[in-house]
Amino acid sequence: MELTQSGMGLVARVAALTKSYGSGATAVSALSDVSIGLRQGEFTAIMGPSGSGKSTLMHIMAGLDTATSGRVWLADTDITELPDSELTILRRRRVGFVFQSFNLVPTLDIEGNILLPFELDGRRPTADERTWIDQLISSLGLDDRLRHRPHELSGGQQQRVAIARALGTRPDLVFADEPTGNLDSRSGREVLSLLAAASSEYGQSIAMVTHDPIAASYADRILFLADGRLVEERSRSTAEEISGFMLGMEQHS
Repeated sequence: MELTQSGMGLVARVAALTKSYGSGATAVSALSDVSIGLRQGEFTAIMGPSGSGKSTLMHIMAGLDTATSGRVWLADTDITELPDSELTILRRRRVGFVFQSFNLVPTLDIEGNILLPFELDGRRPTADERTWIDQLISSLGLDDRLRHRPHELSGGQQQRVAIARALGTRPDLVFADEPTGNLDSRSGREVLSLLAAASSEYGQSIAMVTHDPIAASYADRILFLADGRLVEERSRSTAEEISGFMLGMEQHS
């Protein structure tokens, strides 16, 4: 894939990305010469064993961390050297996040949590945005929970609130960091189905970091990292196929 030209159809991309921590003899390389693009409307899983660099890659693509070298784009915006103030606005308006730990505000009710990105942006949803948010709330089964606090909901329900919050602004890209890590298997499957539906039905671009082959099997495309390098790219695969490839990676490492 040629990533030095305009990112047509790419919602985010990195070129020759390197990330190191420390210096000299104690330097640790987290990413080494990684070039990938995330396609519009696609559900991409980023997989790899612990320490492979997958979370570092997500943080840099999301503008939460900076590269040591290489370039980073969100759509056609080069964010590599954007100042923090501009990055903050860009993340708020164009990127959504779903975390393993939900990251809901305990003092806000569910509706307040869903509308938080608008509150932080100093504005109220437009009529069209409100219609979209109401549709999300209904499709996620949260209509009768809007006045509850997060602690009154199950883990699966809290993650659905986080998904509604992430999708509410119709961001260019949603990053999901181990979104099923704190859920039981049934709730996890429900959350993965919701993310897959957001991609297939609403055209939402999603990048999910995971070490779980079952979670990755819901994605349209799977990128495998090992020792900070991209080692494999596959289209939709079964959990068994993914597990087999991961096992082979570990045996050759």
